[in-house]
Amino acid sequence: MPESSPTSRALLALEALQDSPGITAERLGARLGVTSRAARRYVEILREADIPVESVRGPDGGYRLGRGVRPPPLRFGSDEALGLVMAALDGQHDAADPDGPVGRALGKLLGALPRSVAAQAEAVRRTAAPVPSRDPARPDPATTVALVEACAAQRLVRMGYRTEKGNDRLLEAEPWAVVVRYGRWYLLCRSLEADAVRTYRIDRVTSVEVLPGTFEPPADLDAVAVLEENLGAGWQYDVEVVVDAPLDRVAAAIPRTMGRLEAVDASTTRLIGSTRNAPAYAIQLAMLPASFRVEVGDEVREALGRLAERLRHAATL
Repeated sequence: MPESSPTSRALLALEALQDSPGITAERLGARLGVTSRAARRYVEILREADIPVESVRGPDGGYRLGRGVRPPPLRFGSDEALGLVMAALDGQHDAADPDGPVGRALGKLLGALPRSVAAQAEAVRRTAAPVPSRDPARPDPATTVALVEACAAQRLVRMGYRTEKGNDRLLEAEPWAVVVRYGRWYLLCRSLEADAVRTYRIDRVTSVEVLPGTFEPPADLDAVAVLEENLGAGWQYDVEVVVDAPLDRVAAAIPRTMGRLEAVDASTTRLIGSTRNAPAYAIQLAMLPASFRVEVGDEVREALGRLAERLRHAATL
């Protein structure tokens, strides 16, 4: 229902009267986007519908609802509905599951809203692939909507992006999926310039322009898995590690952000990744379930040596 229609404005007037008892005609008109005289007409429309609207005595001559009025219909703007979904995805990683309690509650809420209001929020709910929140960074809802819609429509985008160092860039990409990981919102995409998979933090996207071209995303895309593998690539120090254990055991022992795993044979696995924090990477390697060898990565090898000394010292006390 368009918000400029008389019926919609009457509902907004009812909502304003409930939210702000004693609201003046001038304030009510500003809320509705009409003159104070027109606002008084909407009050009369409510009274004609047997909704008791009382006049408040005083110099301002305001209005309030009388007793026995049922709450007005549930009404959210599209930004409010989207904000609710984003908040739920930040804090409840099962919000996108329609069979879970949070997912069911969101489904009931979105089902009660007008289609035009709920459409964008429902698109985010269907498209985003969330995991549990740890360190949230809130992106702009309008930016998120634009990227989600581009993913759903398989449309190319041109994005303004501010890097970690504060440099502004202009990027063109195939937007594959929006992924929520530990409270951070990422765009998983293929960079047209680099012809490679890239991940971008949506809170650093400064603008989105949808381009005429379309694309086909990879078949059977596991957006979370691809994003986490990609987060382990492109850092300062390259690393290759051979582990004396089958691929499934290695995959269960370390996070996917450490890099890509390849089966060398039935009992040996190769880890190919990168890091900017060699000591932290070494600690993760210590969690491997079998012996291993660092074939590439002097920085990580040295960090492992320092870690081994610390552990050896701790064991002799």
